[in-house]
Amino acid sequence: MNKIKALLSAKRVIGLSLGLLALTISLMAYWLTSSAESTTLLVEKVTRGDIENYIGATGALEPKQYVEVGAQVSGQIKKIYIEEGDLVQAGQLLAEIDATVFETQVQNAEASLEGNRAQLQQLQAELELAELRAKRNKSLHEKRAVSEDTLFESQANEKILRAKIRAMEAQIKADTASLAGDRATLGYAKIFAPIAGTVVTISVREGQTLNANQNAPLLLKIADLSVLTLRADISEADVTRLEKTMPVYFKTFGGGERRWYSTVRQILPTPSIINDVVLYQALIDIDNTDGLLMDAMTTQVFFVLESAKDALLVPLGAVRGRGARGEVSVKKGAQITPVKVAVGVRNRTHAEIISGLDEGVDIVVGDRNSSARDKSSSMLGGGSRRP
Repeated sequence: MNKIKALLSAKRVIGLSLGLLALTISLMAYWLTSSAESTTLLVEKVTRGDIENYIGATGALEPKQYVEVGAQVSGQIKKIYIEEGDLVQAGQLLAEIDATVFETQVQNAEASLEGNRAQLQQLQAELELAELRAKRNKSLHEKRAVSEDTLFESQANEKILRAKIRAMEAQIKADTASLAGDRATLGYAKIFAPIAGTVVTISVREGQTLNANQNAPLLLKIADLSVLTLRADISEADVTRLEKTMPVYFKTFGGGERRWYSTVRQILPTPSIINDVVLYQALIDIDNTDGLLMDAMTTQVFFVLESAKDALLVPLGAVRGRGARGEVSVKKGAQITPVKVAVGVRNRTHAEIISGLDEGVDIVVGDRNSSARDKSSSMLGGGSRRP
């Protein structure tokens, strides 16, 4: 009985040993295969193309020149002559406010002015008569035909009339200025376009009553849409890399791949803080004579830091080193040779090669098997974590 148990234990040990041996052989085969596969390199050719390094941002369009037209007088909107979207010229009549009260004020001021002018003419006539009397009394007084009191009275009357005339002339000047003010107020009842442009909004309707005693009610907004301004929001980490006149282009969400090109006009010094994020604004003027861009469009903006046209390009991962000097691995047949190169523009994916390589040369980008393992590791959660 003991022999049978010993025999069974021996068989179990032998079976376990064979299993371990098979597992060891499988693992060795896997590692040998992996080692062989790791020698499979990723190779790409040096190509030609355009490259640029940029700072990305978002922004919105607005008219560079616009006017919010308000009412300077109170009253009821009598007539509106335009509609939203209409093109208007400077000086064109846009709307009218009921001017009955203002017309009455002008008529009263004109009547008062005419009355004062008539009184002035009367005083001037009385002055002429007083001058003649004073002159005659002086001549008679020299001949002792009238008393000295009569002479003094005629001379005083002449001076009084001159003073009344000066007072009336001053009153006429005041009435004239008042009349001019009333006429100006009457003119405010007609709203004219201050600039040429497009009527983008109308805030009132015919029959609406306006009260301009506290502030000027907003009637409408006119904008010159031939030139728009793009306000781009820049993070505080990137704003120091921007400067005036640097090239920039943008895309609209509805414009597909079309690009609009311009330059930076101004960088505003005062930031806006949104949810504890500090954002500065860059202003870019855009020619919009074709009318394809509209007010308040959202844009994706690219500030070009550096760029190159028709340059030799290699994947960024193929370049070792930073700055203007680097090294790449060139593959010729089975031989791999390190080559020193001069590097120009770099972006997130590619680098410009200024010298050291020719177009069409094969360069080593990486290890295919390593890339596959990295990808598999990432999918299995073996990559680095974000804090």
